[in-house]
Amino acid sequence: MKKLIGAALLAAALTGCATGMSPVNGTFYTNVTGPLAATDNPEKPTKIGRSTARSILGVYAVGNASIEQAAKNAGITRIHHVDYETQSIMGVIADVTIVVYGN
Repeated sequence: MKKLIGAALLAAALTGCATGMSPVNGTFYTNVTGPLAATDNPEKPTKIGRSTARSILGVYAVGNASIEQAAKNAGITRIHHVDYETQSIMGVIADVTIVVYGN
């Protein structure tokens, strides 16, 4: 009985530990893209910048997934719109990427 309780507690502790910012998450796999922000910049975007942060088991997280970093990575000074991409594999590893479009 103790082993069964221990296994149940371990499974509960590991389920969904590392999740992204998506409003929908799959138990085994998540790969979702969505809108984050828009501006009134009327110019057609010619550059795309990305910044990413990663979480492992919800215990260890590293990265700079800021809009500022994504814009800087592509040399964008006028932002058109911002999307996000999130991916999670069995709640073990989760990535969040901010995608900035602009000029």
